[in-house]
Amino acid sequence: MARLPSKQEILDWISENPALTAKRDIAKAFGIKGADRIDLKRMLKELEEDGHLEKRRKTYRDPDKLPPVSVLQVSETSADGDLFARPLEWQGEGPEPKVILVLRAADPALGEGDRILARLQAVSGEDHAYEGRLIRRIGTNPRKILGVFRKRSEGGRILPVDKGVSREWRVAEGATHGAKDGELVEAEQAGPKDSMGLPRARVVTRLGDPSQPKAVSLIAIHQHGLRDDFPDDAIAEADGMSPAGLDGREDLTDMPLVTIDPADARDHDDAVFAEADEDPKNAGGFILWVAIADVAHYVTPGSALDHEAWERGNSTYFPDRVVPMLPDRLSGDLCSLHEGVPRACMVARMVIDKTGQMLSHSFLRGLMKSPASLNYEEVQAAIDGTPNDKTAPLLEPVLKPLFSAYAALAKARARREPLDLDLPERRIELDDHGRVRSVAYKERLDAHRLIEEFMVLANVAAAETLIARTSPLLFRVHEEPSPEKLEGLRETAQSAGLVLAKGQVLKTSQLNKLLAQAQDSDHQEAVNIAVLRSMTQAYYAPQNFGHFGLALKAYAHFTSPIRRYADLVVHRALIAAHGWGDDGLTPAEVERLQRTGEQISMTERRSMEAERDTTDRYLAAYLSDRVGTELTGRVSGVQRFGAFVRLDETGADGLLPIREIGREYFHFDRDAQTLTGSDTGTTIGVGQRVLVRLTEAVPVTGGLMLELLELDGDALPRGPSKARRGGPKRKVMRSKRKSAKTKRKIARKR
Repeated sequence: MARLPSKQEILDWISENPALTAKRDIAKAFGIKGADRIDLKRMLKELEEDGHLEKRRKTYRDPDKLPPVSVLQVSETSADGDLFARPLEWQGEGPEPKVILVLRAADPALGEGDRILARLQAVSGEDHAYEGRLIRRIGTNPRKILGVFRKRSEGGRILPVDKGVSREWRVAEGATHGAKDGELVEAEQAGPKDSMGLPRARVVTRLGDPSQPKAVSLIAIHQHGLRDDFPDDAIAEADGMSPAGLDGREDLTDMPLVTIDPADARDHDDAVFAEADEDPKNAGGFILWVAIADVAHYVTPGSALDHEAWERGNSTYFPDRVVPMLPDRLSGDLCSLHEGVPRACMVARMVIDKTGQMLSHSFLRGLMKSPASLNYEEVQAAIDGTPNDKTAPLLEPVLKPLFSAYAALAKARARREPLDLDLPERRIELDDHGRVRSVAYKERLDAHRLIEEFMVLANVAAAETLIARTSPLLFRVHEEPSPEKLEGLRETAQSAGLVLAKGQVLKTSQLNKLLAQAQDSDHQEAVNIAVLRSMTQAYYAPQNFGHFGLALKAYAHFTSPIRRYADLVVHRALIAAHGWGDDGLTPAEVERLQRTGEQISMTERRSMEAERDTTDRYLAAYLSDRVGTELTGRVSGVQRFGAFVRLDETGADGLLPIREIGREYFHFDRDAQTLTGSDTGTTIGVGQRVLVRLTEAVPVTGGLMLELLELDGDALPRGPSKARRGGPKRKVMRSKRKSAKTKRKIARKR
């Protein structure tokens, strides 16, 4: 009779022989036969219950190690071109191990999100724990689900956090990843539907308590796939950098270039200065200086930082945090134009006349030292006559010349007539615990408009300079509305008693006239929303199709390279076009400009959606204590299933389901964007004033549900029937008569 091994001996064997972990393999290794197999089975069961082993079908393995053959998901490509993957079967306590893929020439090309079956070999002394060799590709990135986990006896269910998604997902007992009841989790599809018709899922990541304030932006980060952690090599690159010196730069440290930003800004990527032009040929004109952080000096093509910035495309801003494009060592330090410290910059020097027309422009690479970091409110207060200790000494030499130059630029803007939409921006203020303290609309000051006009002019100068030098670049493109969208806008205008002329080449001035006609009327918001919805989505491309909204023939983003990759590309193009160094745009980058434009256009839309969803969730949390109260608003959209209402106080959008509108059937007119009652003739359309009752506010989804009380100041007429879902009243009455007739027949037969 062979001696039974100790538990430690069993663990050592499994660790040393990961391919021989079935119970029969272990029994054979220790010479265990007959009835002793029962004792071996008991020991393996105890090791499993203690968490030392994990049973996978008929084999056992160390949960803190990966099996020799495992399912992986391709995760990223390093700056050196190495392909890495993450294990989908990791059950260990610590962070999941990193796997580098060793591909053969005959292997298919793999991309991020691909799922593969791979043979693994543990390695030591590397920044990765395993080498993986492809066996076969088994699919692409599975569908991801973000939701609240509810524990059940058979495993659990996931309730998605997406608005309008009520279907639950079933999680098997072995696929919960240890999730607790009520916990926010990220999961992925794990097979076909079960016998109850529910799709299956496996928990991938546990994200904690969804009721905590920090969970709001965390949900958006995971739901939209934002990269909120920087890889080690990118952090190492940033941490190893030092401030740029004067070598190869013009010394601008004596020029009073000031930054003007929001009061809570952490980074400052633009600074401005204006002075009167002393050229007698340009009497009343100005020389404008716009200095922008020289990010290209630190983020060079092909580096780990460049790869990560390209993947992110831009920074994403939430009320409680920022997901930056660059690590804080750069975005908050070396690239930020802080007060009183030398900083590398790219500078646009622009000459304008007294009417705001740009006469000439040039660019240089310099070193600046800002005398002051100012905020919009204190700058505006200084101009309005109440300077503080910081702005008082700058009022005459710096601030007044800036506003004089802005007055000239405002004249040029008025002649150009860019689209002038009145869509105030909401500001969500949080308390120290991360909860919403207040919701208000951001105040628009002349100080804001000044910076905007200076930045627009610098962006135009960058585009014109690169076009003149026949340099490749990325344009910011905004094409005019499609004929179909214009026709929809005309119908909205006509319903409001307004006119948008046909048969002309559309210009922003025509849309501005329409907006002016609607101003201060009951239709103002509806027309503003309709004009906005008629616009195409702006994007980045190496081809120049102009910027319709700004009424500009050529436009490129140059002024925010800390938070937008497009601006970094334009900086590199300027460097290459002027021959300022070897950190300019490379031939490889030129070849992929189209792809880069598509990538960063996608990441921009992704960030906008994440920011909007987060705002919705914060607003739902803010209003959750006011369920049952009456609120005023306007209809902002109409669909077959109901109407959307924008609430006056917060700007939040809530859903008015068709069941909460009236007791009659409502006909949906897609072209007119209206709902019309079949009995009363009540018509609900975009822009109408409403009084509603808040019936539901769900912070985890951001959903608001409303009940309609008044329409344009009048109580809602009630139709005599409750037949809404099945059709008009007469159809239901016919159905009832038929049912009664059938019952009488049955009674007679009995």
